[in-house]
Amino acid sequence: MYIQNNWGQSLDVLQRGMSVNMLRQEVIANNIANADTPNFKRSVVNYESALSQALQSDTTRDDFQPYYTHERHIAFDRKVDYQDVRPRRVLDYLTTSKNNGNNVDIEEESSNYIAAQLAYNLMVNSVNHHFNSMNIVLRG
Repeated sequence: MYIQNNWGQSLDVLQRGMSVNMLRQEVIANNIANADTPNFKRSVVNYESALSQALQSDTTRDDFQPYYTHERHIAFDRKVDYQDVRPRRVLDYLTTSKNNGNNVDIEEESSNYIAAQLAYNLMVNSVNHHFNSMNIVLRG
């Protein structure tokens, strides 16, 4: 999630990513805690794809101007501010892996938890690197 345009935006995106990964870990822990609850449906957190679309909307081509014949046409060139993107907690109703209607797979949730923890640690290290680099610049 490293963004090269400016220091403040990079730190903001990293901070938001850390918050999302903390939320993701809480959701996964809730899924694991309810692994034996009948008819419990696992939840997931969606964020990265919406953030990517928002960041790419800043870099859309300005030489292409869409032509609208009606004011209710869908604006596909609309710029989305990355700060308006929020994580979404989504219930998985489509799968059922157990006879009791529960769809929590402990192994999958455990690997997802580890992945979220590693992503969080990577973002913490990136923030530390940003501040260490700034320290080097300021000290001369």
